[in-house]
Amino acid sequence: MTSTTSTTSATSTALDSGAVVESIADLVRENYVFPDIARDLADLLRRRAAEGAYRAETAEELAEAVTADLRSVNGDQHLAVHHHEEPVPAERGAAVLAAMRRDFDSTLGGVPRVELLEGGVAVLEIGPKMFPLDWAAQPLTAALSLVAPASALILDLRRNTGGDPDTVAFVCGYLLERRTHLITMLSKQGTVAEQSWSAAHVPGARFGGSKPLYVLTSAATFSAGEELAYDLQQLGRAAVVGEATRGGAHPRNGWTVHPHLELSVPVARGVSPVSGTNWEGTGVLPDVPCEAGVALERALALALQK
Repeated sequence: MTSTTSTTSATSTALDSGAVVESIADLVRENYVFPDIARDLADLLRRRAAEGAYRAETAEELAEAVTADLRSVNGDQHLAVHHHEEPVPAERGAAVLAAMRRDFDSTLGGVPRVELLEGGVAVLEIGPKMFPLDWAAQPLTAALSLVAPASALILDLRRNTGGDPDTVAFVCGYLLERRTHLITMLSKQGTVAEQSWSAAHVPGARFGGSKPLYVLTSAATFSAGEELAYDLQQLGRAAVVGEATRGGAHPRNGWTVHPHLELSVPVARGVSPVSGTNWEGTGVLPDVPCEAGVALERALALALQK
């Protein structure tokens, strides 16, 4: 899924909007998971460029204008051009990883809160991302092992805005009794690209698959954060408490198209073995709807009733 056009406009900080948009159109047509929509989007970008819609003065303005058009056909929230203040590497996906690393280092490895509440109920927050597993395995193992003896667990994903599906599967390994099929990724050709399963064995202690489990969500919960909530809900393992999530189910890759611009393109789509679909566009719908700000209190009350 590489492209010779992905870095041609990234050789200079000068903004050649025509060249950048042409590069974006090529990458979307080549890589977007829905081929028919990919062609429509590429045509739309070229038509809009010919109309003069992208005569932006700054890279940030260009990112906003192109993102609006990319999302105008089917509302895919993973389709975007992201602006970065600092120059980003040309390697595919490097811009997101660099930003994620800064968040990882400032949030105790993605587990900013582990606390024992009344009645032996534990709360564990994972965020702001599902960080790559080679970074996050150690802090997640420590946190999940620490809450393993709790009588009930509240998993707080209200500020989780995405990340690595492998980390989702790793966390699920602590919350299920056995290796379980979580989701299947389909390619743009409709073939199986990958299957995600929870881990059969995990380091540390396992919370297990029988004690009460609640997942907190908000309207900001997105992507891999949504997948964790959705997988556990579909399997009947957890009750989701809070708000409907943002609704982004398509895994993406990133390409640098200018030293300050990264294109995000979904390259697959996830399908649950339980529902036969996913949460794209609809979000994960809570079992116990409430405002995100009171979701912890609602989940704690439910846990104490158990």
